[in-house]
Amino acid sequence: MKQSGTTLLELMVVLVISAILLAIGIPSFASLSHSSRLSSATNDLLASLHLARSEAIKRNSRAVICISAGGSTCATGGGWHQGWLVFHDANNNAALDSGESVINARQALPDSIRVTGNSTVSKYISYAPSGGTKSVTGAFQAGTLTVCNVADASGAARRVVISSTGRPRVARVTLASCP
Repeated sequence: MKQSGTTLLELMVVLVISAILLAIGIPSFASLSHSSRLSSATNDLLASLHLARSEAIKRNSRAVICISAGGSTCATGGGWHQGWLVFHDANNNAALDSGESVINARQALPDSIRVTGNSTVSKYISYAPSGGTKSVTGAFQAGTLTVCNVADASGAARRVVISSTGRPRVARVTLASCP
């Protein structure tokens, strides 16, 4: 009577090959995971910017996107990764006041994601009825928001560049370190 099965040697060969494949695949999966988180955060921010711009045009009134840690008021400090609000700014002061409607609220991003804006867009971005960005002083408000992943050693990041006409676009960049 002939018996069939696997030998200990065959089992060891399969385990060694599996270990090699895992050693090759895990770093690639980590890179894919970091890239996916970065793209998701960038797309969320970009969608909110497009929403604020379209609401300003639709309502023929100013719409603002501001940093918000709690989802009910605009924050005075910190980065955009805390979360943000899109709201109708009836009195053009770039602050959410009573009676002004919140259009959209985004909760905090994952802990590894950081979003920082340069000085002109560090706290809020205000869209005029024309679809262009204007600060509360009336000056045009162009700027750059940098989205990066602190857990990603490759330095891959995205920059959301907002032109003086209010149109946001995304550029891929490599940073020395994530702020």
